[in-house]
Amino acid sequence: MTAKLVSTLISLSVLAFPTPSETLANGSRQAITNAIVQVARAATGKDEEVKKPVEAIKMWVTAYTSAPEETDETPFETAMGSDVHDGIVATNMLPFGTKVKLPKLFGDKVFVVEDRMHRRKVGFIDIWMPTKKEAFKFGISYSDVVVLD
Repeated sequence: MTAKLVSTLISLSVLAFPTPSETLANGSRQAITNAIVQVARAATGKDEEVKKPVEAIKMWVTAYTSAPEETDETPFETAMGSDVHDGIVATNMLPFGTKVKLPKLFGDKVFVVEDRMHRRKVGFIDIWMPTKKEAFKFGISYSDVVVLD
């Protein structure tokens, strides 16, 4: 790709994903994302070389368990209605079913948003862990959360 095209794609990406506080359900954001992909396809002529832009959000990353003092009256059921299991996260910033990665903390492991946090927890993502020992050991980090879809 030419430097000018790359610059244009980066500019469009910034428009598509300006701030972490905006919702991903925004229709105009999807339209801009689609436009970026179409421009890249036209430039390369190859669909397989074009990847949908991803959004990286800086968030506080914490851990939680199914302990009654950390949850509501259904500690082994997520807000989405599924049973708790490895690979789920809770956040109020992304829709249910959104897939995310935390590359600096977990490499290529994919997590799915299936739970919610207390409404005062803005800018946080909480990883479910089976034991308090694991959750305390994990602690808290400020890291990139890569939104996959």
